[in-house]
Formats: sequence, C-alpha cells, structure tokens
Amino acid sequence: MTDKGQSKMRKRNLFVALALLVIVIASIAVWKSSQKSEVTYREISVRRGNLEVSILTTGIVQPQNRLEIKPPIAGRAETVLVDAGYQVKKGQILVWMSSTERAALLDAARARGPEELKTWEDYYKATPVLAPIDGTIIQRNIQPGQTFATADAILVMSDRLTIQAQVDETDIAQIRLKQKAKIILDAYPGNTIPAHVDKIAYDAKTVNNVTTYIVDVLPEETPKFMRSGMTANVSFLAEAKKDVLVLPSEAIKKKPDGTSYVMLKASNSQANPTEQNVKTGISDGKRTEVLAGLSEGDAVLVPQLKIGGGPAGGSNPFSPFGQRRPAR
Repeated sequence: MTDKGQSKMRKRNLFVALALLVIVIASIAVWKSSQKSEVTYREISVRRGNLEVSILTTGIVQPQNRLEIKPPIAGRAETVLVDAGYQVKKGQILVWMSSTERAALLDAARARGPEELKTWEDYYKATPVLAPIDGTIIQRNIQPGQTFATADAILVMSDRLTIQAQVDETDIAQIRLKQKAKIILDAYPGNTIPAHVDKIAYDAKTVNNVTTYIVDVLPEETPKFMRSGMTANVSFLAEAKKDVLVLPSEAIKKKPDGTSYVMLKASNSQANPTEQNVKTGISDGKRTEVLAGLSEGDAVLVPQLKIGGGPAGGSNPFSPFGQRRPAR
C-alpha cells in the first residue's frame, strides 16, 4: 500500500472513532435525562406520646470511699473472720491477731503442751481488728498464721460502689444533684440499674483537648453482681414530657432564618404539598415535640428522593448486554 493510501486509511479510522465517540456521548446524555430525581412523599400523622431527653456517657465502677485497714500493731493473724464480698457493720470484728510478743509466747507455750497454751491464750488475750465503717470487704490480703507490719493493708473495704461518669463540659449544665439516671453495665447488658447523681466535680479534666467533669452516679440499690472496675453506660434524664404532640425529627425542616416548617398534604390530591410553619420543643434526636402549628391527626409529608423517573425495567442504553425487553 502506498503512503497516500495509508494516509486515507488513517483519516477514515479517525472519522469512524469520532463518530462512535459522539454516539456514546449522546447515549449517555439520553440515559442521564431519563434518570431525573423524582421527589415522592411518605405520609405521617401527628400523634401524642411521651418524650425523654437523655445525656449518654460512660463510666467506671469505683468504691465511693475506699478504705485500707491496717493493723494497730505488728504481729500475726490468728483468725480471719471475713472474705471478699462480705457485708460488715461498723465495729464488727474482722480479724483476731497476736502482737509479735504474744505470738512468741504462744509458740513457746505450744511446745509445752495444750494446757500451757490454753493458759497463756486466756491470760494474754488476742487483739481484735474492727471495721471502721459499714461497708463491703473488697480485698482480703491476709491468711491465718501470716505475719505483717503496721504499714500492711490486711483488708480493703468500701462503703458502697458508685459509677464515676465522664460528662462533657457542653452537657455539664444539664446535670444536677439528685437527678435521675440509669446504669447499664457492659458485663450485664440486660440489667438496668436505677440511680441518681450524687456528686459533681468542681475540677475539670482535659484529655486530647476534650474537657470533662467527673460525676458520681449512685445506684438506688447496689446489685450483688456489680464489681469495682466494671465499665458502665450511664444515661442522665435531662428532661421529660408526657402526652405531647410529637413528630419524627426527619419531617421537620429549617429555613435559612431558623424557622421550622413541615410539608402538609393538600386537601386536593392533585395539588402540591404546602408548607406549614411550626414551633418545636424538646427532641430526643428521633422524635421532636410540636408546640404550635399542628393538631393531632394532621397528615405531614416526609420528602423522599427517588432516583430514576424512567419506566420500570429500563436499562443502560450503552450496556454491552443491550436494552432489557419486557417479558411476554
């Protein structure tokens, strides 16, 4: 083939390629135009219900007052009367102990026989270790016959368990003393524990530029399965209303000036929906209180965006499988 023939062939191939490109672009444009967004509406009725606004956070189970019990004198444990988990009263005897001198005398008397041992036990009484407060033994660090010094914590107890919850500074203004709360432990997700706010810290903690306050949440009744160190989810009841008009929050829209409105179903089915300004109250995120502008039973429309207004079963015109044909 001559150079002139090759040049004509290249021009023809280029023309064919351009023609195919134009066809593809036109097909895409036609398909896009058939996929226009169509707004449809879902109808929802205004109803009455109860609303609760809660503040959610996490916390750790900790003893409200953790107390280490140390012996009054150095010596040896003779009898340990309690174990971890025991509920004790203030003044209750927890351990009988011997001083270092008494332990030495008893060991010497024991070598002479049981009668000599009993004589010295009656003459030189053991020393009791008493519970300083009402509470629960949470650690036992001593066994009978074990020696210890006055600096050793032979027992650890707490008066009661509490949850130390971390509340963000943006929410702390909604937390108040005696406020109702609910506790759900990660270890027991099926159990909801009623509680209330007992203390609110005055000093904040800042971690990674996030400022939080420690809030002590006290269970109304401490369950037996609760343990120190457990992770808990805490829900503070910030506000609650009963028998108010409510709507799903998705049905309420905002105008640029901050006015809230909803779309109402027109009395004439052929007419377009109309906007109705409303005044809203509290919201739990999913539902919102309606204070004015609507009545119970009003039909509110929630817009839904539907992609593709073409006939059902349509297909991409430039699909390699061609257009789908209706079934016969």
